[in-house]
Amino acid sequence: MPLTVRVISPDKTVWDSAAEEVILPSTTGQLGILSGHAPLLTALDIGVMRVRASKDWQAIALMGGFAEVENDEVIILVNGAERGEGIDREAARTAYSEAETRLNQARSSGNRQEQIQAEKAMRRARARFQAAGGMV
Repeated sequence: MPLTVRVISPDKTVWDSAAEEVILPSTTGQLGILSGHAPLLTALDIGVMRVRASKDWQAIALMGGFAEVENDEVIILVNGAERGEGIDREAARTAYSEAETRLNQARSSGNRQEQIQAEKAMRRARARFQAAGGMV
């Protein structure tokens, strides 16, 4: 019996379809969901969610949020999400490189607030690049 998976961001529904398996970037590590999974509510980290619909895996960059699993239904509410197939890989690679440079500059500046913002930007850029098929 397949899972019903919905990924909902504030401005759109990014995914609403059946799936065989879901791998989520929870705040405590990767979390795999199959049909028959026990009820669960978990916080999600910035990272890449992978969804297996039939034999194909789809990648979706998630920008943090929550997931609820109950009765073979996975509802994912996120701050932002983008399907990997819709991300320009070269633009994502450039953004990742720029975020890495910004993070290194922030670390050397000693400004803690700037460093925290740069780390978050780096994690978002990494998630987008990975979802687009880039290796980090």
